[in-house]
Amino acid sequence: MSELQARFEAAVAASQTLSERPDNATLLKLYALYKQASEGDVQGRRPGFGDMAGRAKYDAWASVKGIASADAMQNYIAWIDKLQAG
Repeated sequence: MSELQARFEAAVAASQTLSERPDNATLLKLYALYKQASEGDVQGRRPGFGDMAGRAKYDAWASVKGIASADAMQNYIAWIDKLQAG
């Protein structure tokens, strides 16, 4: 496992133990970076109006389309570090 992958997995674990819950915009950004880092570009069809949460997640993930997995991991780590610092 690469050092970056290990740091990313540690950041994912740390995201579960943050002292306070981030706002929804931050949560969507973290979701998008996680999905981009672990699965690559967004796939599938955009959910319809009946699934507002799914639609927001899809749109967030689509907003980071084209970012390399390593870059998405580094951005995710940076966000978690910032949230932990308060």
